[in-house]
Amino acid sequence: MRIATWNVNSVKARLPYLLDWLATREPDVVCLQELKAPDEKFPRAELAEAGYHAYVHGQPRWNGVAVLSRQPGTMTQAGLPGAADHGARLITVTIDELSVTSVYVPNGKHLQHADFTMKLAWLSSLVDYLSDSLSGGGAVVVAGDFNVTCSDADTHDPEGLRDHIFHSAEERAAMTKLVDAGLVDLYRETNPEGGMFSWWDYRGGGFHRNLGLRIDLLMASPTILQSVQEVWTDRDFRKKRDGQTPSDHAPVIADLDGRG
Repeated sequence: MRIATWNVNSVKARLPYLLDWLATREPDVVCLQELKAPDEKFPRAELAEAGYHAYVHGQPRWNGVAVLSRQPGTMTQAGLPGAADHGARLITVTIDELSVTSVYVPNGKHLQHADFTMKLAWLSSLVDYLSDSLSGGGAVVVAGDFNVTCSDADTHDPEGLRDHIFHSAEERAAMTKLVDAGLVDLYRETNPEGGMFSWWDYRGGGFHRNLGLRIDLLMASPTILQSVQEVWTDRDFRKKRDGQTPSDHAPVIADLDGRG
């Protein structure tokens, strides 16, 4: 089984990339973020033709999350309970006995901004929302753009960016609470030395110089970790293709036992 997450930074702008990637990598389940499209503008027909069921919580111009699946599922939640004012940032879909949640954590802007306090509150609400499903011992995947580097291994400049947004002790403590609630970071558990990034700034040749951050995570219950073969960043789809501009994020992929 292949599970992936990708902040596409506009599903309309990146649709050729998305369709090419789906055909090339053949994932079974995909969490998407930053759709920047309302539900009615989401390209359901194109994705159905590509072989995917689409479950969408969209929003015009900003935010938006989705889950794509080869198998039909049931959408059980659209929006983080109690945080609707902060945008379309969470969707949960049950596929067979697997619970899949796609999240787009608020950016926070900077540590003195009101959005930073909101970001911490949003992450706290996420822990509350997930606690029931995690305590049940079932198979759970929570994937998306978390806008946090969980450790110094997840940033190209740990000293220079210390106490900046994405790198603060408060954000990392909030992520630790997700781990305490029962989630594991699939990449970190299988690659303890780090070295993989998922986001690079468009400016200053960040991608080619590998000045990146690992902020796109595949988190899951321990039952999922037991079947992980490999977790990797699909850098090929962060590159320009046929003159098209890629998202500033690359897909992150987990291959599990039973693939194929």
